[in-house]
Amino acid sequence: MSSSDSVQSLGKIVVIGGCGFLGHHIVNLIVSRHPQTSVSVLDVRTTNNRHASSTVSYYDSDITDYDAVLELFRRIRPDAVIHTASPTAFLPNEIHEKVNIGGTKNLLKAAQEVGVKAFVYTSSASVSLDPKVDVVNADETWPYVTGSRQPEYYTTTKAFAEQAVLAANRTPSTFLTAAIRPAGIFGEGDVQILPPMVTAYRRGQTKFQVGDNNNLFEFTYVENIAHAHLLALSALLTTHRMAPTVPLDSERVDGEAFFITNGQPVYFWDFARAVWHEAGDRLPIQKVWKLQVDFAFVVGAILEWAFWALGKKPNLTRQQVRYSTMPKYYNIDKAKKRLGYEATVDLKEGVRRGVQYILEREKQDSEKKAQ
Repeated sequence: MSSSDSVQSLGKIVVIGGCGFLGHHIVNLIVSRHPQTSVSVLDVRTTNNRHASSTVSYYDSDITDYDAVLELFRRIRPDAVIHTASPTAFLPNEIHEKVNIGGTKNLLKAAQEVGVKAFVYTSSASVSLDPKVDVVNADETWPYVTGSRQPEYYTTTKAFAEQAVLAANRTPSTFLTAAIRPAGIFGEGDVQILPPMVTAYRRGQTKFQVGDNNNLFEFTYVENIAHAHLLALSALLTTHRMAPTVPLDSERVDGEAFFITNGQPVYFWDFARAVWHEAGDRLPIQKVWKLQVDFAFVVGAILEWAFWALGKKPNLTRQQVRYSTMPKYYNIDKAKKRLGYEATVDLKEGVRRGVQYILEREKQDSEKKAQ
């Protein structure tokens, strides 16, 4: 744990997207560790994932509306901003561009206008992901992969937004920025990793795997990512207090990006089976059928075509085949050295918490329907 954990107040913090999956975990962690901090949550809708603390305020706001954002920032006068808001990857390209790029630039401009000291951006580990290149111990020196080389337009917009955030560092000199790049985020409230895996268990699909399961993959529990955001924020605020002294290049946090993982890369299907086991699956490994990658790729192509005609998305796609069989893990030494980062919750406990959250929600929904 960082020594910053003993600080009662970080000042006035605005969490953009603070009612979302990662955002509300960050809010919870701020309230827990820094109880005297004033937290303002800005989100398109603030009805979900609200914290009961009197130190947290909620504002419905659209970050693509610069005037509205500026008006709120002038009213709140925040010391720091944590920007987690982003549309899901499945929405149209124009929404990604409008929110991820345009919205981020609006936030930067408004923050600079009102004298914000620190700005932490939630980027993505995928900003350096080339689908044709295995990701083996990747670090922050790997280049951005955007445009025609990047099939996911969502990822391109996240990369451009990160570049804008880092370029804004020290403009003015009192405005400090950093970016956190989470990899494979999962946990209570996620919709992209654990729920589909639990659904696969419900459908009896745990008897299949694609490939030989020899590819290390990175999954990161959400609270660890929230922890990294607070470490970055504390470091930026500390650097601000030290001005005009500038940290050594080997120690700097401002103007820098950081990969964040659990530091526990695992074989892809081992993680899936850990999720299934927590959900109740007891299928012996000897009964698992291994689908060859080339065969699964052809099946995925056929399913994509057939489901496209029906206006639906299949359970198996060519992209899923590629991502579930490629190595994808990162080097987090930079975050360890400069942020003092270490995962606070290990992978096994993260899986337990995340799956139990889903099972409890299912139980509650079932009881409501029975009433």
